[in-house]
Amino acid sequence: MNIHAESKSARLNPIFERYLFMVLGGIFYGLAINLFLQPNQIVAGGATGIALIINAKTKLATGMLSICINVPILLLGLKTQGWRFIVRCFITTAVVGFCTDGLSFLPAMTVNPVLGALYGGITQGIAIGFFIKYAVSSGGTELLGRVMRPLFPGFSIPQVIAVLDGAVVLAGAVVLNNPENVLNALIVIFVSAQVSDLVITGFSKAKLCYIITQDPEKVSDVLLKNSPRGVTNLHATGMYARLPRGVLMTCIKARQLQHLKQLVSETDPDAFVIVSETTEVLGKGFKHIDEE
Repeated sequence: MNIHAESKSARLNPIFERYLFMVLGGIFYGLAINLFLQPNQIVAGGATGIALIINAKTKLATGMLSICINVPILLLGLKTQGWRFIVRCFITTAVVGFCTDGLSFLPAMTVNPVLGALYGGITQGIAIGFFIKYAVSSGGTELLGRVMRPLFPGFSIPQVIAVLDGAVVLAGAVVLNNPENVLNALIVIFVSAQVSDLVITGFSKAKLCYIITQDPEKVSDVLLKNSPRGVTNLHATGMYARLPRGVLMTCIKARQLQHLKQLVSETDPDAFVIVSETTEVLGKGFKHIDEE
């Protein structure tokens, strides 16, 4: 029996899986707000950031405020993004809002703003990672940036979103009279981005190696005999001497790098080795492509 086919059939229904992780993302987002960000008055951008500012002054429910703030943004995006996408955004927004208010009874885990920013960024990053990985969106400044992009032809969508989020962060610092909010927000944004990237790509990061050698056959034979990874020969020309060169490409796990360098050094001491990070590797020996 095909192991990959069996594992693929054992997976959850894609629609059920999407909405399951949408709810889990909403829960993690609610935990980030209630346990770390709101108790420390950290405004890190987005519609939720605006809701936190209003909550600090009015004590209105943060989750319901974020839903109300998102509704006009979703209506603005209806024409350009299509109703299917907007409906999914609204469902995600509602899930995040209800989870935020539903978990508001939880006490703060810390009243140290730096720790709140750090742990809030981790928890929020898990939520955002789920949203991106399963193709759902909660709208907010991300959607507003897409809508406003045609108004600023010199800017990319991420740049427009960054400006909008920056404005929310600065507004939080001014309205809450908390200049440190800018620094704490940067911690949240940075940590959240790193964690969400980890959620999306998993732990399949590896090392991509290029080995430039005058004897590609000999080097590749040694690597194939002593490593479970495949090797590809990219025929190239050294432009300084105008001589043919073999460029061997292989992708290995980080723990195998030292062994590879030792094998290359023993086989061709004059070889030139380039090592770079990879974001994600799919295929034999790593995560199978059918798992995506």
